[in-house]
Order: sequence, then C-alpha cells, then structure tokens
Amino acid sequence: MRFVEAEGDSPRINGLSHTLNGDRCTLQWLWPSGVEAVYIGKAEAEQAAFRGTPELASLKLYTRAEYKANNGYHVRLEGIGRYRFTVYIYEEGAEDGKVIWLQSDGLSELDVSAGRAKIRYSVKQKTGFFQRYKTVSIQVTAEVPIAKDVLCYVKKAGGYPASKDDGMMYPFAAAFASGRNVLPPIEVGKQDFVRVFFTDGPRFAQLYELVPE
Repeated sequence: MRFVEAEGDSPRINGLSHTLNGDRCTLQWLWPSGVEAVYIGKAEAEQAAFRGTPELASLKLYTRAEYKANNGYHVRLEGIGRYRFTVYIYEEGAEDGKVIWLQSDGLSELDVSAGRAKIRYSVKQKTGFFQRYKTVSIQVTAEVPIAKDVLCYVKKAGGYPASKDDGMMYPFAAAFASGRNVLPPIEVGKQDFVRVFFTDGPRFAQLYELVPE
C-alpha cells in the first residue's frame, strides 16, 4: 500500500459536500469512473492543517457499493469544534499495486463544525460618588475549558465598545476553567466602559458562542 500524489490524469474526488441533521453528518461526493473504494480520514481541523501523510490505521475504508446503499457516508459528530474530512481514492489495480491517491487541490477535503460551546459573560461596575475611578468585575461562565487567548476585554471612554478594535484591548492573564470564573476586579475611569470580545472573531466564533448576561 502506497500513498501517491495525484497528478495529470490521476483519478480525483470532486463535489465533496455535507449535510447536518443534529449530530449526524452525511458526506457526499462524485466518484471518478472505475473507482470502487475510498479511504476516509477525520481529524480536528486545526491539527489537520499541519499534518502530513496520514496513518493508514486512522482511515476508514468505504466502498462505492456502501455509498450507494447508504446514499453517502454517515458519521456522528461528538463534542465541539471543527473536523476536517478527507476522502482518498483507493485503487487496487493501479500500475504500481495498491495505491491511495493524495490530492493537493483541496477538493477532497471538507471542514465541518460539530457545534459551538457557549461562553457567557457579565460585566458589573461599581463606583462611589466622590471617587475618580470605578471598579469593574468580569465573570465568565464556560461550558468547556477555554484558552486565555480566546477572549479579551476592551475599554472605551464615553460608551461601550462595539468591537475589539473600538477602544483599548487587554488580554486575560489566565485560561478559563469549565464553569464559573470570577476574575479579579479592575479599576477604570468613571467614563470608561468595558465589554468582552473574541480576540479573533472569524476563527473562534466557529467554536464558541459568546453570550452577554
């Protein structure tokens, strides 16, 4: 069994798509003429981006007959995050024996989201009548552990910030455990307002749902 880079007139996977019904994911694709089986790989999307040739033991053999009988390939998605599915064409009668073809065009790969974990946060402020500053308390309640670089808080004078770039952004000093996290209070000016944001919205919004309380 050999992994070989597809080139020229090598058979290729096209039209890879998916549908979701709850936690049940169905993959479908166009089979090249004469191809009777594929191997299917599944990995966390961020790890898959840095992975080289997969281990054969991590792949699942799936035949064209099974695909036709089931109208696709079905798999249950567990937990949260994004998974990358890769469909590799398998040929037993190839010129060089049994071959698994590697496609570099991206058409045989597909990222699927398994759901988002909720991150709830609250920002409470307290000030005295004659004080120049007010105390802000932030509480974060997470369904799963969260790395410290996922969230930040933003301070803006005169009103609440609309985005992480709408004011002065500050990182959090520690990761967030699953459950309630009460952070040390911070002091800001009387006209300052604070909100919590993702440090990278397009990236982390696929994994988590940030909900103000």
